[in-house]
Amino acid sequence: MCGIVGYIGSGKATPILMDGLLSLEYRGYDSAGIATLEKNKIVVMKDKGRVKNLYELEGMNDLAGTVGIAHTRWATHGKPSKENSHPHMDNSNSFAVVHNGIIENYADLKDFLTSKGYTFYSQTDTEVIPNLIHYYYTNGPVSILEDGKQKFLGAVKSAIYDLKGSYAIEVISSLCPEEMIVVRKDSPLVIGKGMSENFVASDIPAILKYTKDFYLLDDNEFAVITKDTIHFYDNSLIEHNKSLKNIDWDANAAGKDGYEDFMLKEIYEQPTAVRETIGSRFHLGEKCSFDDVAISKEYLSKVNKIYIVACGTAMHAGLSGKTLIEKLCKIPTVVDIASEFRYRDPLIDENTLCIYISQSGETADTIAALKLAKSKGAKTLAISNVIGSSITREADYSIYTHAGPEIAVASTKAYTSQVVLLAILAMYFAEILGSYPQEEIEKLKSDIIDLPTKIEQVLDNTEEIKNFAKKIYTEKDMFFLGRGTDYNASLEGSLKLKEISYIHSEAYAAGELKHGPIALIENGVTVVGIITNPDLVEKTISNMQEVITRGAKTLIITNQILPNANFDYVVNIPDTNPLVSPILSVIPMQLLSYYISKFKGLDVDKPRNLAKSVTVE
Repeated sequence: MCGIVGYIGSGKATPILMDGLLSLEYRGYDSAGIATLEKNKIVVMKDKGRVKNLYELEGMNDLAGTVGIAHTRWATHGKPSKENSHPHMDNSNSFAVVHNGIIENYADLKDFLTSKGYTFYSQTDTEVIPNLIHYYYTNGPVSILEDGKQKFLGAVKSAIYDLKGSYAIEVISSLCPEEMIVVRKDSPLVIGKGMSENFVASDIPAILKYTKDFYLLDDNEFAVITKDTIHFYDNSLIEHNKSLKNIDWDANAAGKDGYEDFMLKEIYEQPTAVRETIGSRFHLGEKCSFDDVAISKEYLSKVNKIYIVACGTAMHAGLSGKTLIEKLCKIPTVVDIASEFRYRDPLIDENTLCIYISQSGETADTIAALKLAKSKGAKTLAISNVIGSSITREADYSIYTHAGPEIAVASTKAYTSQVVLLAILAMYFAEILGSYPQEEIEKLKSDIIDLPTKIEQVLDNTEEIKNFAKKIYTEKDMFFLGRGTDYNASLEGSLKLKEISYIHSEAYAAGELKHGPIALIENGVTVVGIITNPDLVEKTISNMQEVITRGAKTLIITNQILPNANFDYVVNIPDTNPLVSPILSVIPMQLLSYYISKFKGLDVDKPRNLAKSVTVE
């Protein structure tokens, strides 16, 4: 979940490393550090806390090296501290390493190295890596000692061979000052190609302003990088060629563009994100197009179950996907949490289609669940926002949202883009199968085409949400209620509130209220109700009356005409098909969470204990 950056070239490394770290801080902000080669000596600057703290370190402005690595940390092993922050060095100060991931057998490796005379100064799993590299550099087999460069690569390879777990690793050495070595397994790493300079990062946006030409490193693949060359090697150190990909993202999309926070910017980018996701797949009067998904009617007719597997917000998007697929395609669909999926021996065979959703495409639990399904013979389809991400390279088929870079930890535009893409995918399957009346599909398409304009209408009327947030931001507990797709939306609204405001919040299917949760309702508690399905208006209002009777304050988000029911606040949103209503109803809840967090004086984009891309299990 940490962020890493690297630079090797002719220019000064420090400004580029710091710029990259600042753009990656959403990946972790417990500590940060950089290491540069200064006259063939490694100099490390690191500290606890945010990246900006590094600017205050004595000697920071004196760094002039043209080779360097950098890291911003989300703590796993060892508390946030200067000692535990990266980069880490070996005992001889010859090798410096930054690492994203978890080394599961670090305790055994630490015991081995301690028995060989090595000393450790941190509580981290990472510190074993530079010391292992040093050990193999000085004790490696004859075959890797032919020259200094081969010796460096061979030592890194030998060290990596001992590691169990996940990792993206950058290594520099004072013994080979013109090289950087990188390797990855189950953790993202990209290499940006420049002119007489090359860049490394855990995420493309970190270096997008410097290049749009990228190599996407595969699992167990090594790269030896100089300012002019990049050589790739497999796990046996056999060199191979690799294709260069051009990533056509606007570098300015990773900036705030005048907004106070990334989250607010990304909330307001939702009309564009949804519009571009729709436009990539269909236009009115046309059938949905997924030319990159070679799924036939014969195959779909044999599918007896669909799994949608994801984590957090992506899982909530999957719940809307389940409703759409079952309604339009008549195929039983199960939504499962990725972190639970592979530990319960799911019933999968060659007639199971498994759909995996991950904004970053690097979510460790989701990738592991995908690999399990493939091993059992299922077809796998990945939905991601990042072209060439790990999940898209593992899956049989991949389709993409067009949300652009999402920087804030709390996901907004990725969620709405995922729901709309799942809706289009469900229509595509239904058109192949002929399982739903085409005239009804056309009506749904029309509703989906109108969504971007309707999102803009919601965003043009935010004052009521802001005023309500100001009245309740000091509260400790809140509840969200809904039925059907409104319940799906309420889960996401509740998660947003927890993530960035630290208010305890729960979402319940409204009909379940009387089966236990109503015991938590007392005078003054705030309850948010979502009502967008005309068939469920009366039922949901009855449930809201139950909380009003017990003294709750109520906020209703609706596109229905409601009877006078003594609600405290009502936020009206445009009408749409209930199957895609979460795309509209979630936006007031995103804004509610945002404004509450701002009124509390919290860091909206970087909530405590959370990171954007969860690359550890």
